Amino acid sequence: MAATRNDTAAAPFEPAVGRIPILEVFPQVEGGRWPAKGYVGEVMPFGALVFREGHDAVGAHLELEAPDGTLTDRPLTRTHSWDDEWRGLAQVTSVGDWRFRIRGYSDDYATWEHNATIKIAAGIDTELMFAIGAQLFTRLAGEAERSATDRQLFARVSAQLTETAGPAAERLGLAYGPEVAEALQRRPAQSLVTHSDWMPLRVERTRAGSGAWYEFFPRSVGAKQAANGSWKSGTFRSAAKRLPDVAAMGFDVLYLPPIHPIGEAYRKGRNNTLDPQPGDPGSPWAIGGAAGGHDAIHPDLGTVADFTYFVKAAKKVGLEIALDFALQASPDHPWVKAHPEWFTTLPDGTIAYAENPPKKYQDIYPINFDNDSSGIRAEALRILEYWIGLGVKIFRVDNPHTKPLDFWEWIIHEVNTAHPEVVFLAEAFTRPAPMQGLAKVGFQQSYTYFTWRNTKTEIEEFFTGLAQETDAFFRPNLFVNTPDILTEFLQFGGMPAYRIRAVLAATGAPTWGVYSGFELIENVARPGAEENIDNEKYEYKARDFAGAAQDGRSIVPDITLLNEIRRAHPALGQLRNLRFHGSDDDSIVVYSKHLDGEFTPDGVSDTLIVVVNVDPHSVRETTVRLDLELLGLPAGASFEVTDLLSGNVWEWSADNYVRLDAFTQPAHILHLTPGSGRHNEGGAS
Repeated sequence: MAATRNDTAAAPFEPAVGRIPILEVFPQVEGGRWPAKGYVGEVMPFGALVFREGHDAVGAHLELEAPDGTLTDRPLTRTHSWDDEWRGLAQVTSVGDWRFRIRGYSDDYATWEHNATIKIAAGIDTELMFAIGAQLFTRLAGEAERSATDRQLFARVSAQLTETAGPAAERLGLAYGPEVAEALQRRPAQSLVTHSDWMPLRVERTRAGSGAWYEFFPRSVGAKQAANGSWKSGTFRSAAKRLPDVAAMGFDVLYLPPIHPIGEAYRKGRNNTLDPQPGDPGSPWAIGGAAGGHDAIHPDLGTVADFTYFVKAAKKVGLEIALDFALQASPDHPWVKAHPEWFTTLPDGTIAYAENPPKKYQDIYPINFDNDSSGIRAEALRILEYWIGLGVKIFRVDNPHTKPLDFWEWIIHEVNTAHPEVVFLAEAFTRPAPMQGLAKVGFQQSYTYFTWRNTKTEIEEFFTGLAQETDAFFRPNLFVNTPDILTEFLQFGGMPAYRIRAVLAATGAPTWGVYSGFELIENVARPGAEENIDNEKYEYKARDFAGAAQDGRSIVPDITLLNEIRRAHPALGQLRNLRFHGSDDDSIVVYSKHLDGEFTPDGVSDTLIVVVNVDPHSVRETTVRLDLELLGLPAGASFEVTDLLSGNVWEWSADNYVRLDAFTQPAHILHLTPGSGRHNEGGAS
């Protein structure tokens, strides 16, 4: 007999909505399935839709609880008069699991004040309005949670409203005065108080969300080529000599491709050929050989002691080391013999190598995570713990979208539970769903589609999505190039293109990255490919940084200045504050980043306006049109701006003439002089 529902035993129905509806709470990820993300120092938006039936006023507050139990109560502001979204900003200040909820309530003072203002002025229900007001303030005066000073104030207001003598304005004066406003700011006149559910928020260290990355191959740094064309590899000791130069450019993180032994079988030759010549070093991503696997160091680079020396040398100059974590193996990896079940065996008995048709990676075996899930998980965790023990706190994960999502959720949880300071960067150039899924389950940072977003329309759409649509969980790392990516924009745009992309990356997001060679305008591609010819993935590459600087082929000064600007301006350490403005030219991109003085270290508001000519082949003249409200300025204001790239100072207003020559100065980064905004009847300058 089929089971039937026992209606008589069902619990009474409880509405999902509270007395004051609170809907679409943000930030949240999948309804709280995973925590929203923040990093120490980040200023985050919080809010919800809050409303009630009829015309009575409502209010909303944020209740934000830190890991130590400290509760911050902040009022939210209604975004527009025509909708019901309430939002506000709060800064998170410590690592750990936070939580928040939204409190909605009937704002009894606002309701009374609105009605009293209209009716008393019109002579309608005048004494009734005074009586309702007196009753309200008598109630507030009796609320024990308020200070004695505020209760006494409200008692005086009630008495004044009760007086029948004197003009209406005089009777209302105290009720409408600043003392009452300040007291109600501290604690509103609220009833029908309703709370949303608590929502999770994970706050991580600042470097998880803000920093500047530089990538180099340690085998190339200090490598020597003999007269017969053969090479001697660079080592960790020789690579350490370049660390001060990287730090001097203002970078925070040095990322190393895999440093492990490289397989001999099917080793790739120069430019990804299948016929390596004697001495070709092979791809570092073909991990594993006679000298070991993922927990070993390539003998050419040195020993564990040499690596430890390198990590400490980096720390001395202010750099953290990020290490590549690539879960794959060369055919010579010890895993292939010890754990053949960790790979996919084809019907002909061979092991499947990696493919991304038409690309083939014969030198790499991908892992099969389904044959021995527990064994693979244990080994991957062991490897990470080993490198963490050697001082590595950041991992750039290679192709995580080719591994199961539940594996990443598990291993990031395990690592971060023991080591909350560890940061994972997802190198996943793939479809939006898996890319965003990796961020949701725990990856602190993600590569993005930035390298392929070049036009004004593309940049506006892309940056807006990062700042306002996926900001609750997706932290972009805007690398301008990689060993695999040399876009047509860079190939054919010359030095202007490199300067343009650097400005966009360094100011568009709190984290950006550069692969060595970008500063030298290495823009010659392998025919038919979107990557550099003589690719460093397959050979040693010696770079003459000093010679390039002397010949004017280097943009090291530009990169150094950009990182100096980033460090000096806290507004650039934020993602969610990016807002676009207008221009009359389809190649001039304009956006601002504003951070109120409440959230800056010195208490002074920080406002930057970035104007970029994204056409590397032209000189552009146009009018830039600013939304002054987004800059914290009143309509009609004029103000002083300093171009942080050139040092020029101008007087600006809402509409401004701009000329940007891609060959000499493709961008402005304008700092609004604090306190310079003043009313300007003329408007445009």
